[in-house]
Amino acid sequence: MGHADYEKIEVVGEGTFGVVTRARVIKTGQEVAIKKIRKPSGKNGADLSTLRETMLLAELRHQHVIESSEAYSHNSALSLVFEFCVLDLEKAHSSLTFPPRPMLQILRDKTTPLDTSRIKGYLLGAFRGLAFCHANWVLHRDLKPGNLLLNASGHVKLADFGLARFYGSPGRKFTGQVVTRWYRPPELLFGAKHYGPAVDLWSMGCIFAELMTRAPLFPGGSDIDQLSRVFSLRGTPTDESWPAVSKLPDYIQFKEVAPVPLPTRFPAASPAALRLLGDLLSLDPEQRPSADKALAHAFFDQAPPAASPAELVPRARPPAAQQRGEKRPNPDAR
Repeated sequence: MGHADYEKIEVVGEGTFGVVTRARVIKTGQEVAIKKIRKPSGKNGADLSTLRETMLLAELRHQHVIESSEAYSHNSALSLVFEFCVLDLEKAHSSLTFPPRPMLQILRDKTTPLDTSRIKGYLLGAFRGLAFCHANWVLHRDLKPGNLLLNASGHVKLADFGLARFYGSPGRKFTGQVVTRWYRPPELLFGAKHYGPAVDLWSMGCIFAELMTRAPLFPGGSDIDQLSRVFSLRGTPTDESWPAVSKLPDYIQFKEVAPVPLPTRFPAASPAALRLLGDLLSLDPEQRPSADKALAHAFFDQAPPAASPAELVPRARPPAAQQRGEKRPNPDAR
């Protein structure tokens, strides 16, 4: 199919790299999201990250990964066609994601309950999608609430694979300038070039904390500030607690700070929730659990049970109420 096979309904999002339009397949009536990619300034053809995203999503078919049905070119612009998701877990910021229809936001909507059952439901979907990606040797490298979507039936979908990469080749080097800063693990902030799935698990820990408090855990304004915020909660690392941390390319010594007990920061969380959170937020990436191990954690076995997908979709509110909401800084500033 191509451009003529879709009927545009409305523009639902715009970012640095292009525009997302809600559209309908003319023959079937199926709603889709079309991501039209702007050409990089001064270049011919599509951005490399777009091509990587297209190739990766063609291979990754899973209930908890956003589905891409096709890519086509129109007027020299590349467009990617995705399933249409009704919401994300946080209002989209400056990066291009798939925003929901007006103001149906989970973290921003304080009238939508975020109890333990719902938090478990969101996390289970995200961990299942992530476990599938890692089993297929793919690092997401940009997990954050705005890149976790819900479809109409309440299934969590990992989205925005523009920074994703295949991993597994021995000795392969990657850039450390990935992952939105608020969700970026300390090894990347210290310039690590060799890393693996643990970077995504740190991001999941930050998301878990944000679901519990409805506020970003580490909203740093710079890389140094980000590390300071991390260490103020988790304590300053040493070569004993995090072997070879001092050998990372951009390592700098921070003032020694003792870790804050997680129950102090999250007094309403259960002991099992705090154990999982603490594991995910281990400073040493070798100590973080895999996505599969996170799925098997006792937190998900204890009462209350995880909410079903049907229970995860918040109800729409009247338009007047939808206009209210707190503003927050942009986490995408790097």
